[in-house]
Amino acid sequence: MILLVCCDYHLHSPMYFFVANLSFLDVTIMSTVVPKMLANTFLLIKTISLEECLTQCFFYSLLGSSEFFILTVMSFDRYIAICNPLRYALIMSKHTCIILLLGSYVSAFVLILPTFILIAPLPFCGPNVINHFFCDSAPVLKLACADISLAELADFISSAVLLLGSFLSTVVCYAYIVITSLRIPSHQGRQKAFSTCVSHLTVVTLFYGSSIFIYIRPKKDNVVDVNKFATVLNTIITPMLNPFIYSVCNKKVKESVRDAISKYVTMLANLNSHK
Repeated sequence: MILLVCCDYHLHSPMYFFVANLSFLDVTIMSTVVPKMLANTFLLIKTISLEECLTQCFFYSLLGSSEFFILTVMSFDRYIAICNPLRYALIMSKHTCIILLLGSYVSAFVLILPTFILIAPLPFCGPNVINHFFCDSAPVLKLACADISLAELADFISSAVLLLGSFLSTVVCYAYIVITSLRIPSHQGRQKAFSTCVSHLTVVTLFYGSSIFIYIRPKKDNVVDVNKFATVLNTIITPMLNPFIYSVCNKKVKESVRDAISKYVTMLANLNSHK
């Protein structure tokens, strides 16, 4: 998806700019979790140092939080495209897109920073087995040999602000999109307006559904196994599905894929003919 957006000028628009960055986040989130998870699956010694564990936890939280902000920005992009199409190019300029992208990363960093300021100095001198397949904040906190109530509260508040804030912003954007689309007189026009949002809505539903279930509840002791399943969906399955969702539900991406395959086949045929 990243290569398609970079190489095909038909996809050089704000919408696909954010799709490419969403794909980048999907790759990096999986890269923080999957390699160590596979190593622990196939190796007899299943260990991770405290420094590596906290680093994995930090980058997973940072990248995951950034993804929520990117999804919210994509909702805003669709809102401008459908509700204010004549000013779309002016509002969603290249400069605006870069500011929104950088703002997403900076906001994610600022939001998760207090939690990790409280986690970093905690002593870990007791149990050393993490009841999870990677270092997430909640199972790591349970291993601390100190009062973790303040760190847990900070973790819960940051999760609630991130998830509910970005979710409500997305809902508001789509409420305006639905209202505007229903005012379009032609059925074809309404269908076209809704079709541009299908892929994004699918990704939002998958990502927010599992994340809200995992992180918004203050008490998480009795549903560890269910949490693990939801986390697999959130960190592995959904990132793998996102490129396919945007390909299947998007006419421009499908055309770009066909063109790329056609060019690749032609190039191979030319190389074989020269040989």
